[in-house]
Amino acid sequence: MTDEMIVIGAQTKYPLNGILAFPEESNKLIPGVVLVHGSGPSNMDEKVGNIYPFKDLADGLSKKGIAVLRYDKRTFTYGKEMKKDSALSVKEETIEDAILAANFLREDSRIDPNQIFIIGHSLGGMLAPRVDAEGGNFAGIVIMAGSPRKLEEILIDQNNQVLHSLNKFLKVIASKQIAALSAKLENIYNLSDEEAKTTKVLGKHVRAYYLKEMGEHPSAKYLLALNKPLFILQGEKDFHVSVDNDFNGYQEILGDHPKVKYKLYPNLNHAFMPSVYGEIRKAKKEYNVAQHIDQQVIQDISDWIHSVSRSIITN
Repeated sequence: MTDEMIVIGAQTKYPLNGILAFPEESNKLIPGVVLVHGSGPSNMDEKVGNIYPFKDLADGLSKKGIAVLRYDKRTFTYGKEMKKDSALSVKEETIEDAILAANFLREDSRIDPNQIFIIGHSLGGMLAPRVDAEGGNFAGIVIMAGSPRKLEEILIDQNNQVLHSLNKFLKVIASKQIAALSAKLENIYNLSDEEAKTTKVLGKHVRAYYLKEMGEHPSAKYLLALNKPLFILQGEKDFHVSVDNDFNGYQEILGDHPKVKYKLYPNLNHAFMPSVYGEIRKAKKEYNVAQHIDQQVIQDISDWIHSVSRSIITN
């Protein structure tokens, strides 16, 4: 395989460096994949601590005959100026660049333009059906550790997980902080867009508008409208999203849809690597342990993509 340095959105205000991992020369057109990051600024490898999930996916899938495109997230490269944008939403942060990346693959003469897939991880998984609907037009969608819920619901759940692990004294303080945050988040849909753009809800930079805009485009709406192959996978020891609310939540929405596959992996965490500490309070320590994505996960995604590709060619 070869790694080709590329630029996504070269003619736009926000060009992004990326890598196209390409298999050894093939005498036929091959499938292509766009990797879409989780939350927060992230480089093309989706580096957190000492793990590199997107590099693992790109290396693993390209060895199995699939071209994989990864790129720096817009907030990673242009974070300082984007923090000042009161109207920032997932559209500017993630969706626009994922669509540009899909089109980049379609223009590569070595790749079948009808076999472009998206793999979204975490927040990227939550957004993947919307990316598809707003111009991605993918052959199939892979959601890794995503959620059909609203982002603010997940944030409150994560805070409550931390709360339960604290001692009695700290619990009193933290519970008041979480109650105040919950009240803020519950009110965001009562705000006008202009009010939401001036209301900070998390830290110094996250405004209510970011959550409001995303919440007004619920995953369920896009999932129910989908009629294309979908692969939903999650690690059983994931402490960022939960099996009950998220993995099972997808099944409650989609049921036994014939084009949807689900898989839950024992003892794997949010990055699809072996669980180390298994609790959200130790997330930083968890990701400081150098590991790689479980090979079974890469094999399963590869098998699923090739299966969908064969059905496209046959039809």
